[in-house]
Amino acid sequence: MGPFLKFVIDYSKLDIMLTMIDNASIESLKASIDIVDVVGSYIELKKAGANYKANCPFHGEKTPSFVVSPSKQIYHCFGCGAGGDSIKFVMEMEKLTYPEAIEKVASMYNFTLTYTQGSSDYSDIKRVLEAVQKWYVKNLDKNTTATKYLLDRGVSHASIEAFGIGYVPSSAEVMHFLQSSMLPLPKAEEAGIIAKAEQGRMYARLVERITFPIYSPSGMLVGFGGRTITNHPAKYINSPQTKLFNKSKLLYGYHLAKDAIYKHKKLIVCEGYLDVVMFHQAGFKVAVATLGTALTAEHLPLLRKGEPKIFLAYDGDKAGVAAALKAAQMLSIAGFDGGVVLFPDGQDPADMIAKGESESVANLLRSPKPLIPFVLEKTIEGYDLYDPRAKEAAFGAMKQYLESLSRIVKEAYIPMAATLLGVAPGMFGDGTQQRVQPRERFAQRRDDIAQLGILKTLLENPGLIDDVLNVADTSMFAPYGKLFDMLVKGEMDHPLLMGLLVNESVPVKNELEFRNDLCNLIARHYENKLKKIVADNAIPFTKKSFLIRKIKTDIIPRLKRGELVAYEGDISI
Repeated sequence: MGPFLKFVIDYSKLDIMLTMIDNASIESLKASIDIVDVVGSYIELKKAGANYKANCPFHGEKTPSFVVSPSKQIYHCFGCGAGGDSIKFVMEMEKLTYPEAIEKVASMYNFTLTYTQGSSDYSDIKRVLEAVQKWYVKNLDKNTTATKYLLDRGVSHASIEAFGIGYVPSSAEVMHFLQSSMLPLPKAEEAGIIAKAEQGRMYARLVERITFPIYSPSGMLVGFGGRTITNHPAKYINSPQTKLFNKSKLLYGYHLAKDAIYKHKKLIVCEGYLDVVMFHQAGFKVAVATLGTALTAEHLPLLRKGEPKIFLAYDGDKAGVAAALKAAQMLSIAGFDGGVVLFPDGQDPADMIAKGESESVANLLRSPKPLIPFVLEKTIEGYDLYDPRAKEAAFGAMKQYLESLSRIVKEAYIPMAATLLGVAPGMFGDGTQQRVQPRERFAQRRDDIAQLGILKTLLENPGLIDDVLNVADTSMFAPYGKLFDMLVKGEMDHPLLMGLLVNESVPVKNELEFRNDLCNLIARHYENKLKKIVADNAIPFTKKSFLIRKIKTDIIPRLKRGELVAYEGDISI
C-alpha cells in the first residue's frame, strides 16, 4: 500500500495541495503510541482485569460495555459493535479522514511525521507556536516591569526558565515579528496568536502580558496564557480554541508534573499559573492548574492517568469554596480518592510560598479534608437546619448526592450524613439497586467457551487455520460459523473478531488444550450427525449401515483418543 494522500483545498485561491505521509513514518507512529493513552485522552477509562472499560462514546449507555485492550492495542464495544485501533478511534471521535487522524495523533504525542511531499497543518502551526515562544522568552529579559513583577511574586530565575515564562509586547510588534520571521499569518491565526478584526485587519490576541506557555500532556506546545501588567480588566486570558488547544481538557504544568504524579500517586489541582510555578519551586512537583475554568468532566480522563489521589488546593474565599465543592462532588461521584485544602485568610499557595511559608503549606497538604466529608459538610452549611423546610431541602440534596455514590461508599457515609442533619440513618433508606452487568455478546456456557477458545486461538495464531480446515468445516462451529468464516477470509479487523479478542472470559488455548477442544468439537458434530442418520428412514439400509459403522466404530473413537480425523465430506444425509 502506498503513502496515504491528503487533499487540502484553499477555495480562496483554488489551489490543491497534495500531501503525502510516508508509510514508514505511519508505522513508526503506531509503534510508539499506546491505545490506553489515546482513548484515555478522550474518555475516562477504568481498569477491569487486564483491560480497561468505559461507557461507550459512540452510543448512549449507563453500564460500561466499551473495552480497551492494551495487549491487543484495540478497542471494542459489546453494545454497538464499534471497534478498531488508536487511529480508528480518533477518526470516529473527531470525524476525520485516515491521514487527518494520523496527523492528529502525531500532534497529540509530539511525533514528527515524515512527508514525501507537502507538509502537515499541525506541523506548520507547531512551527509558528515554537518560534513565537522563543521570541516571548527573549522579550521578558528586555522588560524590567514584567521581570520585576515575577521576582516580587517570589518566582525564581530557575522557575522562569523551567516554565518558559515570557512576555508579549504590543500588537504592532507581534505583527512585525511574524512578518519579519516569514511566519505565515494564516497559520499564526490558526495557532491563536493573532485574530482578524471585522475590517480585515490582523491583530495580536495577547498584548503587554506575561506569557505562560501551555503544553499538551506529551509536552507539545499548544497555546499560551497571558497575565496583564497594565491593569487590564481581564487579569488572565488564554489562547482561543484551536486544532491543538482545548482548555477544557488541558491542565497547566501537567507535562512537567506527570512523572512525579505517576511516581507518588498524588496530584494537586490549584487555581492559577503562578500557584503551579510556586508549588513546583517549593518542591511540590505534582501540582497542576485548570486554565481559567472550573474543573470539568472533560478533565477526568487526564486526572485518571496513573490513578493518583486528587487534592484540591483552592483559596478559602467564597469563590474558592464554591469551586472546591463543585469539583469535590464531581470527583467523588466519579470514584476518585483525595481531599480538599482551603488556604486561610484569603491567601493563595503562591503568596504563602513566596513569604517563606512552604512548611505551613506542607502541613495543610498533610491534613486535607477527604472529598466526601467535605461535600457533606459544605452542603449542610448552605441550609438553616432550624427551619424545617430548609432542613427537608438539605436532606433531599444530601440524599441525591449519596445516591450518586457506589453502594458500599454510600452506606459508609450515611451515618455521617444523618449526624450532620440530625436525623435517623434509616431515613436515607437503601435506594440503590444491584448494578446489572452488561450483557456480553458471547454466551458463557462451557461448550461455547471451548468453541470460542478455539476461534480466539486461531485469531492469535492464523497459521493454524489451514490445519483446522483439513478436519472441520463451518457447520461444526454453529452458532459461531460466521466468526469462523471471517477467520478463513482473513477479516481479522472485523468488530465481532475484535470483540472476541478483548473478551477476557475466553482464554487462548495452549497446543494440547487446542487439540483436545477441537477433537471434542468435531466429535460432537459427528455424534449429532449419527443421531440424524439413525432417525432418517429415507436413507437406504445399506448406506445407513455403512455410515453408522463408519462414524461409530472409526471416526468417533479416533477423535476420543485425541486423533484429528480428516473431514469426511461425503458423510451426508
